[in-house]
Amino acid sequence: MSALSKGQSWLLHGGLLLIALIFPLVFSSNFAINFGVMALFYAFIGQSWNIAGGFAGQLSFGHVVFFGAGAYASTILQMRFGFNPWLGLPASAVAGAVVGFVIAFLSFRAGLKGSYFALITLAFAEVLRIIANSVEITGGGLGMLIPAKPSVANFQFPERIGFYYLILALTAGSIAIALWLKRSRFGAQLAAIRENEDAARALGVNVFREKVKVLMLSGAIGGMGGCFFAQYFLYIDPLVVFGIDKSVEMLLVSMIGGSGTVYGPLIGAVLLAAVGDFTRVLTDVQGLSLVLYGALLLVIIAFLPNGLVDLFKHFGKRGSKLASKENE
Repeated sequence: MSALSKGQSWLLHGGLLLIALIFPLVFSSNFAINFGVMALFYAFIGQSWNIAGGFAGQLSFGHVVFFGAGAYASTILQMRFGFNPWLGLPASAVAGAVVGFVIAFLSFRAGLKGSYFALITLAFAEVLRIIANSVEITGGGLGMLIPAKPSVANFQFPERIGFYYLILALTAGSIAIALWLKRSRFGAQLAAIRENEDAARALGVNVFREKVKVLMLSGAIGGMGGCFFAQYFLYIDPLVVFGIDKSVEMLLVSMIGGSGTVYGPLIGAVLLAAVGDFTRVLTDVQGLSLVLYGALLLVIIAFLPNGLVDLFKHFGKRGSKLASKENE
């Protein structure tokens, strides 16, 4: 990568961060800030899926297992043991990573991959949902309600803008991890595994170890997403945090935006949040948003198999060509 292209890359990152920072200052209504929070939230949990499914090729249908584990770990520590809610963030990351390790160790040691691995993650999510629905410490089917005590110390910001900047920081961190994966030796090993596990193994890559590591990393991010969700909505139950819809949303934002790319989940998340708000405001038809998500995915697969990122790259190349012609 040339110095100029590196400069352009950092300019892009800085420009996007600046736009995100000033967004709630320009659009200060609760509706706009809530839209920003949800778009960034989808981008964050989508990046969790993208790191395992996009960068490493470990496609999952049950990625919500990490999300739910993090949500319950942080909420149980707060409600049952009196821990400060802020400690829920690192605790949820640990919970997600541990679940990731268990799933990865058992699945990859047994040689499961492809559709078999995707289905086993779905099975683990369903098992944890049943457990959460059955034991007393999780509140069973009634779930867990977090008392509203607005205070920064209680992880309950008096204004939504506080949640906005927190999820912005988390999302920026996940994007930084994706950028690191693009440029690191670990990321190169994951790309080799994604393309051809046997070839990667022949080149000396410890496939089992790297796949366990990436699923733990992905699980930690997903777990933190669960913690944020619990504190933002102040309520969780097994169906909400282990429901298949969250797995679908994680997968959709990555596939629509561009699986295996740095900004794909963010692009897909903005579109996903826009479609969701559009359907809620203009119609009360239940499930319409899911129909539109499915239609978008079909269009993307048919015309932009690498996601909307490809469209932006295409326009970027055209802009560069026009600029170079004008300078001649």
